[in-house]
Amino acid sequence: MFRNQQRRSSQIPEVNLIPMMDVLMSVLTFFIITSMTLSGRRIANVSLPIVGNGVREQSSFLEPLIVGLNQSGEIILENQPITLTTLEKEIESYLKQNSQALVVLKADKKLSYKQVVQILEKMRDVGGDRVSLAIERK
Repeated sequence: MFRNQQRRSSQIPEVNLIPMMDVLMSVLTFFIITSMTLSGRRIANVSLPIVGNGVREQSSFLEPLIVGLNQSGEIILENQPITLTTLEKEIESYLKQNSQALVVLKADKKLSYKQVVQILEKMRDVGGDRVSLAIERK
């Protein structure tokens, strides 16, 4: 009888992992949803190109003016398609109000480089060195 009691008490206790996995998945889901909402403003139908870790991010205290360029080549400002002349006027007035602010172009990765450069050149003519191209990290 003593041996039977010894076998039962010497067995390794089992850990039920299912409740722990449920808690971990809940926490992970919370962080994923939170990070998606804090990742910045999205522009409809624009997916950015991806770059490695060697690129340095610019920081600015002022909210940048976000300009989108979708797959079909439409210029988008505040989720509304606009013309190039309207964009130039908007950038000019924005930079007059906020002299230290940036203008960021979020161009779809499927666009040709030539299309993106043409828009960036027009933006640079108005905004000078405060114009940049948005990229997505891996």
